Amino acid sequence: MTKAKPFDIPKRQIWEAFKRVKANQGAAGVDGQSIEEFEVRLADNLYKLWNRLSSGSYMPPPVRRVEIPKANGGTRPLGIPTVADRVAQEVARRYLEPLLEPLFHPDSYGCRPGRSAIDAIRSARQRCWRYDWVLDIDIKGFFDSIDWVLLLKAVRKHTDCPWVLLYIERWLKAPAMRDDGMLVPRERGTPQGGVISPLLANLFLLYAFDVWLKRGFPGVPFGRYADDIICHCRSEREALALRQVLERRFTECGLVLHPEKTKVVYCKDTNRRGEHPILQFDFLGYTFRRG
Repeated sequence: MTKAKPFDIPKRQIWEAFKRVKANQGAAGVDGQSIEEFEVRLADNLYKLWNRLSSGSYMPPPVRRVEIPKANGGTRPLGIPTVADRVAQEVARRYLEPLLEPLFHPDSYGCRPGRSAIDAIRSARQRCWRYDWVLDIDIKGFFDSIDWVLLLKAVRKHTDCPWVLLYIERWLKAPAMRDDGMLVPRERGTPQGGVISPLLANLFLLYAFDVWLKRGFPGVPFGRYADDIICHCRSEREALALRQVLERRFTECGLVLHPEKTKVVYCKDTNRRGEHPILQFDFLGYTFRRG
């Protein structure tokens, strides 16, 4: 008699997860294995992954750390998992997303089914016509700053599935590997580039920002695409007060507002008089300014 696995993860879920990973493509992880190379022994690789996941013995390998140039200078660190690890993360994401998606705020657009950056930009444009001021929010190194204790508390609030909780914690704690082969231990954050990271980031900001703003500033609409956030305010005074309170809130959550990049913007147009040093802001690659 075959001994039952401790975790009931259907084999079909592994196959569906692989199809999604293949469709998304992506670079090789620390093992150098491409999706095409993974497919050479696809049945064996997927069975091995299912066996380890369902037995509780799966240990994520390190993520490959690469530095991606940013448009405004500097670099952004990405953590690239192996193909097998991307499949494993996709299995967990497919389990977790239907539980979390109904909870997310309508003005959260990033990495959600049926929503896009264009939707966020359209909403921002319409609101700039109705609200005179914008608080343009920049969080320093958001993905690398997420507090694990707070994040796992939020995950546990919505699922008690043992294997999901086990593997999310292991993914969070997996080290990063630099190009020179050196392992870099991690104590907070979720790698930008991981399959499950966008969902976890949205869950973290749901409680750190979305719910908090709605409760404390119900008259301030916002637009959020992952950690790109703008808030629409009726006055400069309201925008400055929100910035001050938000700084304290983010400190409580282990996040830091970028002091230079976070700014109060006057949405000046032909019908609005008065001057202000900042009259434009960038959101999702678009510059909003007086036409």
